[in-house]
Amino acid sequence: MSGIRLSIRVWDLPIRLFHWAVVALLIVCWISEREFWMRIHFLAGYALLCLLLFRLAWGFVGSDTARFGRFLTGPDRVLAHLARLRRREADTELGHNAAGGWMVLVLLVLLAVETLSGLFARDDDISEGPLAHLLPGRGTDASLSTHAACWDLILAAVALHLLAILGYRVLKGQNLLRPMITGKKRLPAATRQPRMADPLLALVILAGAVALVTVVVTVL
Repeated sequence: MSGIRLSIRVWDLPIRLFHWAVVALLIVCWISEREFWMRIHFLAGYALLCLLLFRLAWGFVGSDTARFGRFLTGPDRVLAHLARLRRREADTELGHNAAGGWMVLVLLVLLAVETLSGLFARDDDISEGPLAHLLPGRGTDASLSTHAACWDLILAAVALHLLAILGYRVLKGQNLLRPMITGKKRLPAATRQPRMADPLLALVILAGAVALVTVVVTVL
């Protein structure tokens, strides 16, 4: 019986939509910056900030697998997990593995720094964030430098994330991409089904995030 595996829902729809929306918005940000479509660039940045505020709240009140307290572990577990990286074995993780959980946090922090610094940045009067007027010249220069440097770190983190997905597929035989599309994993039959939060709660939180960002970028 121990070898029986069942299809179990591990990722809720809000988390999956968040993930793929962030991917799409990062692509939009990259293209719009290269083409100097700054209005689109700013709108994509505002949308990213809305999603990050949603994800922050969802990390505390959302589904079990979305909660920070469920997937952020101590360094001992991370090191133990990485030590088994080359061992080919079936996936038994209900959500993020020990290393993947911290990768998620790193990406969220980088995205937060990127979007927040963009609000205060000014680029030689060519474009400026909606809150640039709140800082002196040195402050906006520092924000612009942070915005540029953080983007490079985001690209590096995304590359590492993609390499990890490929590595798990090749070395361990685990497909980490499919569950983020379907929401389901094939796990041991004894695995406890994680609690899924109400999608209506996600909509309420997202609406609150949109309202907050709208006030910040239009009123302050």
